[in-house]
Amino acid sequence: MEVNHMEDRDQIIREVRQEFTNSLSQRFTREQEKKLENYRQQNAYVRQGETLFTGSSLMEGFPITEYCLNEGLPIAYNRGIGGYTTDTFLAAIDTVLLDLKPRKLFLNIGTNDIAARTDGEDWFDHLSRNERKICEIIRRSLPETTVYLMAYYPVNSQAILAGNPSVPIVRTNENIARANAMVAALADEFGFHYIDVNDGLKDENGELLMDHTADGIHFDSAAYRTVFDRLRPYME
Repeated sequence: MEVNHMEDRDQIIREVRQEFTNSLSQRFTREQEKKLENYRQQNAYVRQGETLFTGSSLMEGFPITEYCLNEGLPIAYNRGIGGYTTDTFLAAIDTVLLDLKPRKLFLNIGTNDIAARTDGEDWFDHLSRNERKICEIIRRSLPETTVYLMAYYPVNSQAILAGNPSVPIVRTNENIARANAMVAALADEFGFHYIDVNDGLKDENGELLMDHTADGIHFDSAAYRTVFDRLRPYME
């Protein structure tokens, strides 16, 4: 009887955890939809032909508009949305990219694809295929735009493990380097620019500096300032 009781308890715990995860996922998706709708409304008032930064959470958190205003640089819009993968980016590409018809584009999308997939497809194959689709759309729709494909940022594996010790890490710096090589090759093929502004963010082992992150992935304000200082020559 004790064994059955323990099995029942474990099943209940699993079900509660799954229900909680599903609830968070649904809430997160609703937040993304709200942000997308806000961007859609804001796009009616932008000045086309300016600079655009777009991507996922690491781009959304980048206060590029404020930096540019403070430094007297040309207008830069930010259309990053946290949690976006290349799939969701492609679905929303009009709103988060094409509608602004930028003169310069800084793109960093795909780090959330560096993860185990539930459909069994290899994450690298999926990411590579979608990155190519994005490049094809940009080149076809915005032939005059100067495009900068940004290297994916490093992570701190120890901090990631501390927050989720039971989940295998796919988003390692080794896999990020592999993905960056793919992005660099696409930039060369499509006549874009590949830029790596990650120096100053990494320790002697190539890990994201612990001083710059709480979860091993996302940045503090000092890290964003480091990135901005290295991006500035491309923006003037």
